[in-house]
Amino acid sequence: MKICFLAGANSVHSHKWVKYFAEKGHDVHWISFTKNTQGTIDRASFYQISDPFPFNFFKLRKIVKKINPDIFHAHYAGVNGFLASLCNVHPFVLTAWGSDVLIAGKSKFQSFFVKYALKKADLITCDGKNSEEAIVNLGINLKKIKMIYFGVDVLKFSPGQKSIGIIEKLEMVGCPSVISLRNFEPIYNIETLINAIPSVLKEVSKVKFILAGKGSQEENLKKLVKKLNISKSVNFVGLISQNDLPKYLRSCDVYVSTSLSDGGIASSTAEAMACGLPVVITNFGDNKEWVKDGESGFLVPLKTPDVLAEKIIYLLKNPEKRLELGINAVKIIEEKDNYYKEMEKMENIYKELIKK
Repeated sequence: MKICFLAGANSVHSHKWVKYFAEKGHDVHWISFTKNTQGTIDRASFYQISDPFPFNFFKLRKIVKKINPDIFHAHYAGVNGFLASLCNVHPFVLTAWGSDVLIAGKSKFQSFFVKYALKKADLITCDGKNSEEAIVNLGINLKKIKMIYFGVDVLKFSPGQKSIGIIEKLEMVGCPSVISLRNFEPIYNIETLINAIPSVLKEVSKVKFILAGKGSQEENLKKLVKKLNISKSVNFVGLISQNDLPKYLRSCDVYVSTSLSDGGIASSTAEAMACGLPVVITNFGDNKEWVKDGESGFLVPLKTPDVLAEKIIYLLKNPEKRLELGINAVKIIEEKDNYYKEMEKMENIYKELIKK
């Protein structure tokens, strides 16, 4: 198949999706309005469009017309989805990423463009029931939507030995550790985790907290850590590359996500589960579909540092329970969120669309 993707080249999710189909031997073309920060993909032609609107649209349409794809697939139902829909190329597949359709329902201005793109698509995919519900609420027939998860590369993210190098680098020798991978933006509510730390330290004095990410709130979060006098227990490590991430996850004992919103399960949560970590995450959206409280992790209410601290303390003090929850978490991801199985489903959908 000749497949043309319009997807941000600054996202690992786009890279994984394009990479699968290129490696399967399809004729893959990847167009992006952003710079490629994820690296080139063998056997995939890459086009970057940096022109401002409306010139970016004219260039997009020209490239797509020249490619003449069997499938035109846009990722994200915002600008990408809208401009792709204006190209009037079919079959046209549109993947909603969560925030695009969830926010559209709250903004009349955004909903116009998102609705237009959704209606023009021959098929829509999403990776969460909350996203699916939001799409239906925007006036789209449920029959037009397929649930395709971004999936975890279970060959890469899997249980394994701790990295002595990472443990020494982060000064975690002899210390249990908690890791968060959410970026430092208001939506991820990292301050709730930081506010929980003093309570944890009263019960488990040597625990280390690894905060991986970047964002607009970074300086404020560092100030909060200093104010609470917990700097020796908190390590801001910046962004972790996908190649190093499995080693970091295997070297920690508990994963935490304090996000206020997610479309489906967060990739970082799923990757932590795939590596065998017990997770403590907010009880929001689809999270309860993936984490059974007390069986594969714990669910906590939004913005409740006291409850979060209680669950972290329990896990740090009960290594056997950590192991049990981690084993159950691995099974869930392997069965429900396997990247290779999900992309195979998508490949079959492409073939069906072309036949029609």
